[in-house]
Amino acid sequence: MHAPSAGLYKEAYERDSCGFGLIASLDDAPSHWLVRTAISSLIRLTHRGAIAADGKTGDGCGLLLKRPEGFLRAVAAEAGIELAERFASGLVFHSRQALQAEQARLALARELARQGLEVAGWRAVPVDPGACGAEAL
Repeated sequence: MHAPSAGLYKEAYERDSCGFGLIASLDDAPSHWLVRTAISSLIRLTHRGAIAADGKTGDGCGLLLKRPEGFLRAVAAEAGIELAERFASGLVFHSRQALQAEQARLALARELARQGLEVAGWRAVPVDPGACGAEAL
C-alpha cells in the first residue's frame, strides 16, 4: 500500500524498475542538458541491465520525458499527417518484413478503433542499424 498523496508524490506516476536515476527540471523548461545528463546516467547503469552475447543488445532502458508536443506536431506536419487538438503518439517496433509489419499496423488500428480512436498516420523513424546488436535486428 502506498502513502497518501502528499507534496509532489502521485500514485499514478508509480513505475516498476530494477534500477533508475532521477533528475528533474522543476521549472518545466525543456533542456538539452537534462537529456544529455540522463543519457550519461544510462551509460553508467550498463552494469544494471542485461547485455546479450553480441555485446550490444540490451534488455531495454530509456528516458521518461514530458511529451514534446511542438516537435511531434512539426514532424507530423512534415510527414503530411494532420493531428487533432488532442492526440497521442506512440513508438511501434515491428518486423522488418513488410507483410508482417502491415499486419501489425492493421491489428493495432483495429484495437484502437475498438477504443474509439484512430491512427492519424505512420512515420518511418530514422534508425542507425550499426548501433544495434545483431539480436536486435
